[in-house]
Amino acid sequence: MDKLLSPGLSRRALVKFGAAGFGGATLGLFEPLAFSIPRSVVATTPKDLPDIQFAIGPYLPPPVEIDGTKFGFGPVYTMFLTIKLSRKLDKGDQRKLERVFQRIEDAYPHRIDGMFVHVAYGLPYFAKLPGRNGAALVAKHMPRLLSDTKRWALEEAVPGPTDIHPSNPPHPSVQKMRYRNPVRIEDNDMLITLRSDSIAKLAEVRDWLMRRGETLNSRKCDEAETGGLFEITSSRVMFAQPGLPRKVAEAAQLAYAGRIHPRSPMWMGFADMVADAFAPPELVCFQGNEKAKSTTTVAGDYFFNGSIQVLNHVLLDLNEWYRTNDSELDPNDNDLSYLERVQYMYRTNDPPAFGYKDQFTDGGGPTFLPNRFQGADDAVRGCTFGTWQHGQNGPVINPRHTVLGHVACIHRSSRTTDGTPIHIRVDGPGFDNMDTPDGNPLPKLQFSAFVPTAEHFRLMRKNMASLDLASQYKTESGDLGLENRITATRRQNFLAPSRKHRAFPLLELT
Repeated sequence: MDKLLSPGLSRRALVKFGAAGFGGATLGLFEPLAFSIPRSVVATTPKDLPDIQFAIGPYLPPPVEIDGTKFGFGPVYTMFLTIKLSRKLDKGDQRKLERVFQRIEDAYPHRIDGMFVHVAYGLPYFAKLPGRNGAALVAKHMPRLLSDTKRWALEEAVPGPTDIHPSNPPHPSVQKMRYRNPVRIEDNDMLITLRSDSIAKLAEVRDWLMRRGETLNSRKCDEAETGGLFEITSSRVMFAQPGLPRKVAEAAQLAYAGRIHPRSPMWMGFADMVADAFAPPELVCFQGNEKAKSTTTVAGDYFFNGSIQVLNHVLLDLNEWYRTNDSELDPNDNDLSYLERVQYMYRTNDPPAFGYKDQFTDGGGPTFLPNRFQGADDAVRGCTFGTWQHGQNGPVINPRHTVLGHVACIHRSSRTTDGTPIHIRVDGPGFDNMDTPDGNPLPKLQFSAFVPTAEHFRLMRKNMASLDLASQYKTESGDLGLENRITATRRQNFLAPSRKHRAFPLLELT
């Protein structure tokens, strides 16, 4: 296995390495590239587990300070299992599914060296609740928007403003150079999210759920009671560890490998694990907290302590992000410097860093940067500021050039007035062949997040693109944050219920 991941990795091995299929052995190829981290763990028992499924903060190592900013690193690996039901449900299935989750939690401690398990449900699941009162139960218990009580907190995903989709007319600032896959709004019934520092454990649980394995935590276990109940439609793996994207790029002999920061946990070279960039769990739940509340949910409601989980699959055009070795398609073929990339990622007015003298080798600048909130009008102020460019004696301001920074645009709606985030991201690098043009593996962003409503995420995604500002300030193609270098191919929204209702919610009431 170590030999497969040597610098001489063959193309055949690479395809196997990045396969989007279900083979547990192929997933294990990631682990020789990762390094072992001595991390403190918190001992837990099942009775200790929080009712908010994704409230795993107390069970993670404390944030570490890097270059003056605190960063929190979650489990190295996350696996997203999308699922469709294979038959009609009956009330006995609720008990079966809860036993499945309990067996997993009995086998693996609720911590990073064990396993974190979350489950969420799509609109197709709620439409399949049995009995004459199924639809009425959903209408009665589904959280509704405070701003419009006719709308549910769970709504189906919609194409993002720059996605390839018939509903999006051409825009002069949007030009996808390499990947023009149309986005697909998926229709899965369920989403199971597995998180651990061991990818082998994730693969073991997945194979057991698929009835292809007989062990949990390397111990023989009775088979999962899932026969004929559901089908796993995709298995998507995310890896997030400082330096791991660079190692994967070198093993895969990607043209831009030397331009990825050797310590970055993300493909694009900037660490987005800033500790204060994640919301308190209660804030993204339907009931909210004293800082913000988005739905009608109150204490005692069925979906109290529930949230919306979004799942997106995104291709990254790193050839155009790093522009090196004549691999780019953009006719403006100048290499993209660190100073340009840091403004695309953050902002033009007051970027968090300007980079080193060598703007290209090993990323050209620091990867661990603060994610400062500078107000909901940060992006607008950036449009009127201009852009930092390289001059003969150092960086100079070009007041006539407009660049929209990714972070500044998201901050138009992603935080409360005091700067508290209203989302918890579960995102990181991927490398597989799902939706790739030639069937070979490519760098991905496996993106998921917990938000209080689907509408909240829709608005965040709209502001991330900020096509209104691009039109107003005549932003050139390529200067629209990350938009021209990312292509979403799949989107879906799910409802993550509380832990006590995680097994087929509402089924017991039908």
